[in-house]
Amino acid sequence: MTKKELVMSLYKIGAIKFGKFTFKSGIVSPNYVDLRVLVSYPKVLSEVGKSYVPLLKKLSFDRMAGIPYAALPIIAAVGFHNHKPWMYTRKEAKNYGTKKLIEGEYKKGDKVVLIDDVITTGLSKIEVLKPLESEGLKIKDIVVYIDREQGGREELEAKGYRLHSVVRLSEVFKLLHQEGILSDTQLQENLNSLKTRKSL
Repeated sequence: MTKKELVMSLYKIGAIKFGKFTFKSGIVSPNYVDLRVLVSYPKVLSEVGKSYVPLLKKLSFDRMAGIPYAALPIIAAVGFHNHKPWMYTRKEAKNYGTKKLIEGEYKKGDKVVLIDDVITTGLSKIEVLKPLESEGLKIKDIVVYIDREQGGREELEAKGYRLHSVVRLSEVFKLLHQEGILSDTQLQENLNSLKTRKSL
């Protein structure tokens, strides 16, 4: 699929919505991105996974790491296309068995690229990096499907990380405007909404 075709597919399955949405910060947004629905649409999930591969080919890494929960089906799809090993962090350690916070094989010094679905601010990503780095894993690159362009890239760069995105949210709006999904007024409203940081 082309970038436009994939964005249209995401819109059709409800992964990209327009209306009135209140985030946990209390801020009201005219748009909402929810890639969790991809688990119900395997063909679209596969295409999303495939779309990460060109970006990943430009990076040097030993394995990938996913963030629970939204990124797990995506990183699985990526792995099917690029045949790279991956692992994931747990929300909390098990209180039985190995009590691990990280599932999957790795060794100290491995270079790891972090995979996620969307970035708004960089704070949640930095929190996830901590248990990985505490195990001696080296992380410099974070790859997401959609960058909401609301400060995440700058926050990560300030901490020494590099963000790569398949598509920016402003691009999504413009592609949907070209297809007649968004009117001129809606396009401007949604572009203006990116000037306000939100907490998803």
